[in-house]
Amino acid sequence: MMTMTTTRRRTTTITMTMMMMMMTLMMMITTMTTITMLLVIVTIMLLLLLMTMLLLMMRWRRKEQDEDEGDDDDDDDDDDDDDDDDDDDDDDDDDDDDDDDDDDDDDDDDDDDDDDDDDDDDDDDDDDDVMMMMMMMMMMMMMMMMMMMMMMMMIMMMMIMMR
Repeated sequence: MMTMTTTRRRTTTITMTMMMMMMTLMMMITTMTTITMLLVIVTIMLLLLLMTMLLLMMRWRRKEQDEDEGDDDDDDDDDDDDDDDDDDDDDDDDDDDDDDDDDDDDDDDDDDDDDDDDDDDDDDDDDDDVMMMMMMMMMMMMMMMMMMMMMMMMIMMMMIMMR
């Protein structure tokens, strides 16, 4: 339950920061030149990429911790089984890389692995976070493109009017 509340809290903070960024951009648009607009767009995109990377790193670290706790609980197992678990860890790392590309496939994998329902719920929450961040990035890119188009149109109109 604690992890679910923290993920929800994290998503709300992320959405709040996005809203604040958008508000500041809207306020600044009126007084900006095109070069500063481009700089702001690049910095915001870099910030968004950093936030997504942080989310993915936190998710990966949480998965590692869950696996470590599972290994500690199973002390009665043979050493051969522990070696197999290590191999599985490497495979899971590769799966995490695939998760960045396709989040839909990860949902199918969760359906196959029904060991712990709580872990599946946590993974779904994390996937929702990542998907939400990707959607936010796409929306921000669309908004930036629209703003840039409007700015260019305004500059063209001003140049035409000044002549």
